[in-house]
Amino acid sequence: MRVTIAFEIIQKIDFIGKQRFSGYAQAMLHSRPEASIAGEGKPERGGPNGAQPAGGTLASALALRIRETILRGERAPGARLRLDELRAAYGVSLSPLREALSRLAAEGLVIAQDQRGYRVAPVSPENLEEVTRLRIALEGMALQESIRVGDEHWEGEVLAAFHRLTRLEQRSPKRERIPEWEARHREFHFALLAACGMPLLLQFCRTLHDFSDRYRRLFLARHPLDRDVHAEHLALLQAAIERKQRKATDLLEQHVTRTSANVRSAILRNSKR
Repeated sequence: MRVTIAFEIIQKIDFIGKQRFSGYAQAMLHSRPEASIAGEGKPERGGPNGAQPAGGTLASALALRIRETILRGERAPGARLRLDELRAAYGVSLSPLREALSRLAAEGLVIAQDQRGYRVAPVSPENLEEVTRLRIALEGMALQESIRVGDEHWEGEVLAAFHRLTRLEQRSPKRERIPEWEARHREFHFALLAACGMPLLLQFCRTLHDFSDRYRRLFLARHPLDRDVHAEHLALLQAAIERKQRKATDLLEQHVTRTSANVRSAILRNSKR
């Protein structure tokens, strides 16, 4: 009965989505990390009278801000990160800036070069392949466990996330290029994994998803997707709601692999120019 009701909802969503979907529309989008940080080009302000926050807090805020610019492709792979320019842009001293860049180096998004400062981490087909294989393995594990133990609340969150993504796609034909699509796409994928009950696994999945998204944003922004991503998401949703673990993980692997193949082709084309 529960699956039948769920698929009635899915069908309504899939056919243009004009019906009001009210049962599960309360889950919130992930907040943008930089939303609570001072704007670029303005001094960071964290306390009364414009006092800056403590060093650790400021370094964390800086790391999040710079991290987002790298993941969005605003800082090109291999680009030099000039400390003086970053100090002026964010209105901070060298100490929290160096700490922030060191944190990003530990994540693999920044390369620290002895006596030569910092650069944005490069990209390569080999690194993309590693990220893709790890995503398939770890997200597949989380998805199987979510399907096994997820309850009606989990089903509702997955359906709600899919609905929000679908409605956005109907409004914007260039959905791959806008930040809101990125947020809702990520929300849907992690709604599928959320019931696994393994926070450490989810953290690894988030990191790998960030790396994968960076590749997609960098190399697919100028190239239209060659497939119906919405249909892939719908099939993945249906398999999860039906509790078909093997089918769902196979679909997830195909979904991730296809995107990776598109990105790899773009990387190779760029390398020949």
